[in-house]
Amino acid sequence: MNKATLRIGKILPALAASMLIGTNAAHAVTTAYALEESPATHKAQSDGSSAIHKEQQEDSPAIQQNEIKHDSMTIRDCIRYALDNSLKLKSQKTLTEDENNNRIQAILQAFTPGISAGTHAYSNFGRSVDPETNTYVSTASFNNGYSISGEMTLFNGFEAVNNIRIARTSVKMGKEREQQLADEICLATIEAYCNVVYYSNMSKIIESQARTAEQSLLLVTRQEELGQKGHADVIEMQAALADLEYKLVNITNLHQDALLTLKNLMSWPLDQPLDVCMDIAGQEKAGMIAEREENPAEFSSMAASRNPAVAIARGTMEKARFELKKAKWRFAPRISLSAGWSTSYYTYPGQANYVPQPYMTQLRTNGGEYIQVSLSIPIYNRLGNIYNLKQKKNQCLRSGMEYEQTLRDIEDEVTRAVQDKDGAIAAFLQAERLSDVQEEAYNLNIKKLEQGLISPLEFQKASDNWLNANAERLNALLQFIIKRSVVRYYSGIAYQDQDWEN
Repeated sequence: MNKATLRIGKILPALAASMLIGTNAAHAVTTAYALEESPATHKAQSDGSSAIHKEQQEDSPAIQQNEIKHDSMTIRDCIRYALDNSLKLKSQKTLTEDENNNRIQAILQAFTPGISAGTHAYSNFGRSVDPETNTYVSTASFNNGYSISGEMTLFNGFEAVNNIRIARTSVKMGKEREQQLADEICLATIEAYCNVVYYSNMSKIIESQARTAEQSLLLVTRQEELGQKGHADVIEMQAALADLEYKLVNITNLHQDALLTLKNLMSWPLDQPLDVCMDIAGQEKAGMIAEREENPAEFSSMAASRNPAVAIARGTMEKARFELKKAKWRFAPRISLSAGWSTSYYTYPGQANYVPQPYMTQLRTNGGEYIQVSLSIPIYNRLGNIYNLKQKKNQCLRSGMEYEQTLRDIEDEVTRAVQDKDGAIAAFLQAERLSDVQEEAYNLNIKKLEQGLISPLEFQKASDNWLNANAERLNALLQFIIKRSVVRYYSGIAYQDQDWEN
């Protein structure tokens, strides 16, 4: 793979921020209005508000991990399924088989002769040469002949040897292209999997908020019936609930789209459900990801020797060198050896009283053999060999520069991958601390709101900050998982062989 693209980071943060603004307004306003009632009513409503808050904490997937089904597919299962069923990978394997067939054909052309056989039969009406007397006759004749011949190149400027080397290199490049395509499929599957996990968790968070807003709306509606609240308060709660329901529909559509993308990458039947394991989002402790900082120089050479892109660039350079050798040897003479045998049968059906010799007798007596050695020296072919040599030299120079550029790109990618992983660790640790602080602030603001020390607007802001922090923590965790897998890949561990539980 040429680039380790991490697309998930471009999608998640903005979406989380836009969808969680103002989502807990219903609970905040309900608790605030409850402070104006009688002590008994206040106690009952405060208990209800606490119950709502407790249910919100219990239902939030960012706080408590949902139960995982035994038949759900882990990220390793998705990767292996994608590799086993990828049509692109199967198509690339057929191309590699074609390259292997070309290699076998190049070997046979270099060390085995070309043999051909033929036969003919014709009737001649008019003047012809009598093969028996070598005189002209004007009688209709019939002739039937057989021949077999073989030819083998003895020297052609080592073109056959270079063709074998080129074909062998092409086979290696085909296998490297298979590995490159498999790596790209693995990384794309990992990204799609993490997107599904993110949208699934976000959907559950907003769904929990919508249930909280619905309960708050029922409470405010009851207070309006008792004359404790105005109709404007009910309308405000209805607007908040409608906004949450809209966001829930939007995030559900995004989740379905991400799931469809994952199915397509895996070649999963689109009409069949795909149960994705969410346990990957449960690794939220800082100690589980506190890894030592790798030095890019330690495994840059390892990545350069194992990376398919480098192997393909190296193979292209080797093929260019072999092509250059072929172009140089085109100025040399060519020597070939050929041999053959032929025989014929003839008769004159239009000549009276003519009795031909028996068929098999003529085939034995008319048979002849030949052997020939030919030498071909190129003298002038419109300067084709000269310009072909110049093109091959330029091709060799280009392939060498492309190989050096590929090595530099790999070194840059390795360094960038390590930096991205270290940055993702720092971002996750900071997001986790931020989430813990925001959760504590949220719990304190609940008590302040019950005591009337803050306004509903201030409590709404605290609630939004806490939920946004949970979303950022989940986003940072998934980004770290992707970037860590890229670092492990460059260190020599294939995506499908990585330990996704640690």
